[in-house]
Amino acid sequence: MPLFSEHFQIDKTQAELDFVNVPVNGDIPLFVDPFAISRREDRWSQNCFRTIVSFFDRAIAAIRAEDWETARDLFGHLNEPNETRFGFCKERPRGAGIGPNQAGKLLYALSQSSAVRTGFLRSLEEAELMVRDIGRDKISDLTTNVIRRHLADYTKDQCDLHEIATQAVPLGPYYSVERGHWVSDYFDLPVANGQPIVLVPKVIARFDPAYEQKKYYRNFVLSFLQAEHLDANSSLVRMLKNGRRVVYKKDLEAIFPGTKENLFQFSRDHPEVLDRYKEQLEQLERIKKASVVDPVDETLIAEALSTALSSIETGGDRASDYHQLMIGILEFLFFPNLILPRKEHEIHQGRKRIDILMENGARTGILSRLNEVRGFPCAYVAIECKNYGTEIGNPELDQLAGRFSANRGQLGILACRAFTDRALFIERCRDTFTDGRGLIVPLDDATVTRWLSLIANGERREIDTEMTRLIDEVWAS
Repeated sequence: MPLFSEHFQIDKTQAELDFVNVPVNGDIPLFVDPFAISRREDRWSQNCFRTIVSFFDRAIAAIRAEDWETARDLFGHLNEPNETRFGFCKERPRGAGIGPNQAGKLLYALSQSSAVRTGFLRSLEEAELMVRDIGRDKISDLTTNVIRRHLADYTKDQCDLHEIATQAVPLGPYYSVERGHWVSDYFDLPVANGQPIVLVPKVIARFDPAYEQKKYYRNFVLSFLQAEHLDANSSLVRMLKNGRRVVYKKDLEAIFPGTKENLFQFSRDHPEVLDRYKEQLEQLERIKKASVVDPVDETLIAEALSTALSSIETGGDRASDYHQLMIGILEFLFFPNLILPRKEHEIHQGRKRIDILMENGARTGILSRLNEVRGFPCAYVAIECKNYGTEIGNPELDQLAGRFSANRGQLGILACRAFTDRALFIERCRDTFTDGRGLIVPLDDATVTRWLSLIANGERREIDTEMTRLIDEVWAS
């Protein structure tokens, strides 16, 4: 089955794309993970998270108050989110989604859950652990329904970035935080074979969502019960020939099955165990470096990108080619620290444009430390691409510096081909920084090629070290 990039003739690999490169005529076995959304600090993810929390809190409140009219309205607008192509069907985008019957079962399952009725359930993803008949597929589908507008807006940005034609098409309803109910609308989306496609960012897609009932049960609940029975010297304790006392998990499973009701009761009685589980998931999510859908072997991609860069001649005739290539290179170099790229983003009511604007989603490394440690505003990174055959000077620096603001941030990357006098250009960047007009990092072909070589040689971590040196070179004024 053709992938999205093939159907719309985007000459890029998955590693150069910010979104999941889905098949246009089938499904890919991936989930939208609300936990991954909740842990991200970029503004797009946080907007999605606020929408999810708003819907979830209102739905749970209605169920607990037995306000069935509100509850039925909230769950009655859920539908099967075929447009993302996430699911398990082999022939067409039609997975085991939420239809009218499934929506009713979803509401019934939540209404019968002790975890919901007592108010113990605190997030949508916890339903995977404690609510019967609600698994990761239903949680993913519900999340997709709720944040449908955010995903549709993201899709339009990606289509603009890659110059893909869109058309106004109706979608299923999305949840509006402002209105407090579901809203239906038309969205500008790509269409393949008469069906709209909604793209999903790689950073929130998972083959295996974080919350998993079986792992929580076996690795946390049973492990806790093992220690408890050993301390109490219960009848489940067995003595081995070497004198070591043990409690087997299979014996515990017989007296304490891992049902969701049992997991709720256990978690309520031992909230510290659930907290430890959450802490481990947060740690794993924080150190996750690459998307689950990226290719394992990056060497060929790095080498191909380096070759493509060297083949583009300088000058206005190839400016568009250079710009498009740099979009993929920057995604490949900086994901998942720089994400959600937008092309020629308009500011000041359209009077100015930024070549590329990317959100800073870094949780480790220099792009995280700039804000958290140095207190430097960099929620977004403005990127200008100059395919000049001549020296980059003050006008180009002033152009990029004019794109900064308190809300967008004051960090920019100026991508260009080469410097005649790099030391002089660094001095100009220092002057801009000293004057309080922003921090601009130069990124020429030599630097990009060297970083691609690091990746090809399995030394991707060194890129952050080199990026730190570049920033400090300008910062040290």
